[in-house]
Amino acid sequence: MSSFNYARRATSVVNIGSTPLGGDNPIRIQSMANVSTMDTEAAVSQAIRMIDAGAEYLRFTAQGEREAANLHNIRQALNAAGYACVPLVADIHFNPRAADEAALHVEKVRINPGNYVDRARRFEEINYTDEAYSAELQKIRHRLIPFLRLCRTHKTAIRIGVNHGSLSDRIMSRYGDTPEGMVESCMEFLRICVEEEFHDAVISIKASNTVVMIRTVRLLVRTMESEGMSFPLHLGVTEAGNDEDGRIKSALGIGTLLAEGTGDTIRVSLSEEPENEIPVARKILEHIASMEGHKHIDAPVSKKFEASSYSRRKTRCAGGVIGGEIPPIVMLFDKDSGRCEAPASYEDKALRPDLFFHPSENPSSFGIQHFNLTCEDMDDAIIHQLKSVANAVVILSSHHANPVGEMRAAMHRLVEADCDVPVILRRDYSETDPERLLIKASIDFGALLTDGFGDGIMLTNTVSDCCDTPTLISCMYGILQAARVRTSRTEYISCPGCGRTLFDLQTTISRIKSATAHLKGLKIGVMGCIVNGPGEMADADYGYVGSGRGRIDLYKGKECVLRNIPETEAVEKLILLIADK
Repeated sequence: MSSFNYARRATSVVNIGSTPLGGDNPIRIQSMANVSTMDTEAAVSQAIRMIDAGAEYLRFTAQGEREAANLHNIRQALNAAGYACVPLVADIHFNPRAADEAALHVEKVRINPGNYVDRARRFEEINYTDEAYSAELQKIRHRLIPFLRLCRTHKTAIRIGVNHGSLSDRIMSRYGDTPEGMVESCMEFLRICVEEEFHDAVISIKASNTVVMIRTVRLLVRTMESEGMSFPLHLGVTEAGNDEDGRIKSALGIGTLLAEGTGDTIRVSLSEEPENEIPVARKILEHIASMEGHKHIDAPVSKKFEASSYSRRKTRCAGGVIGGEIPPIVMLFDKDSGRCEAPASYEDKALRPDLFFHPSENPSSFGIQHFNLTCEDMDDAIIHQLKSVANAVVILSSHHANPVGEMRAAMHRLVEADCDVPVILRRDYSETDPERLLIKASIDFGALLTDGFGDGIMLTNTVSDCCDTPTLISCMYGILQAARVRTSRTEYISCPGCGRTLFDLQTTISRIKSATAHLKGLKIGVMGCIVNGPGEMADADYGYVGSGRGRIDLYKGKECVLRNIPETEAVEKLILLIADK
């Protein structure tokens, strides 16, 4: 795959009912039900809403064999309603027997390497000898091979779905909480699939941290290629949350990988009704499709750029406000004033741009000399000039059909030339739909920010009725936070909910947000059950996790400090816990 030119990664084809995945097939959209799998009527009704919204695969959780068996009834009811062509997927954790049962009734079964054979994660460090570790791998073989043979007999595909939050203690003990550990957890299962010549396997490797998710998927692709594998990939950001933040995180993580050609199916995981996920996924794919068949970007990859790990590009500090060690800033285009400071009307610090900017005026109060450049302008003469002007700042924009690729190529030119000028990434849109604007900006900026490029961002939209100024500013700060380059607000790590969810997720998230949104820099996890809960929110400051029907465990860091609290009391106790510190 090219570093700058869009082309989809070549993958094998996986047969999933009548809707194949990978190869030359379209990038598929999927979602997951959040009702009980035992409630056939509710499951079918919700499935139809998702299908009508555009979902091409539907996933249901199956905690045990009883739920897995009821997928047969759901399948039959959907067939009778005229929806036979949409494959169903069973989501399995902790229970291989449920996976065996599900394989008899649905088109695909998702298993989690972190808990398929390995015991549930307890955050215990275990010292394995090589012999003991090898014996654990043999346990996986003995359980997985019969399952693969059962799936082959019934023409059932599988998804090997690794989650950052549910790596086993075995993997954690040897590899740590790392992308390398996530990849190895996946490869252990994939190698068995290859040995068994089982080809109908899809891979996913997810995290709530977008930078970890992007880096890990890239590492997995390289590892598969090194072993001659070309399995298709499912992309998603787990526990992305809801509202603006959930959409930004999902578009940034998924879109960054799609823009470089990686990904064959996607799911946007929002803490909302599942049919709300589909329009967001469609808009992500529409933006990626606009990059197809673009004019070739002829540029070399810098030998000085380290692609395997994240590091922010080193730049000099201009005017004491941009570049150097200063976190990436938000710059707002003010066509009327040309002021270089946030006006008094933006009293909320979370919604204040760092600089107002007018391209026709020099922000002399900071001694900055700005250069408005497109990527085509970035030739040797310009770069030489930029190196010689001490307080130069580049405002970099692109009019290319693939702005991510062209702007990335321009940044590589600066890196290769050892030009440390600070760069503000600028994107201009003409959107009438606020959600589409947010999604496009999240992909275009996010792909560059997660490469370590950009000392600030500048977002403009020519349709004034689409978004007001506070909304544009909020979007920019949200993108910087989702890219993990600047924190300006409370971060919520919240799951989308499924049949395992043990409390009213959406109402709870709204109540927690209402009480804590002012706490800048705090991370709060809100998780429906224990599958990914303690692991996915391991770096959160506080956690709210369903432990039983209507019962909640509260965490401070990784430690569970209050157990089995009634749901009616849990939000208030969480707020008191935060206040007590």
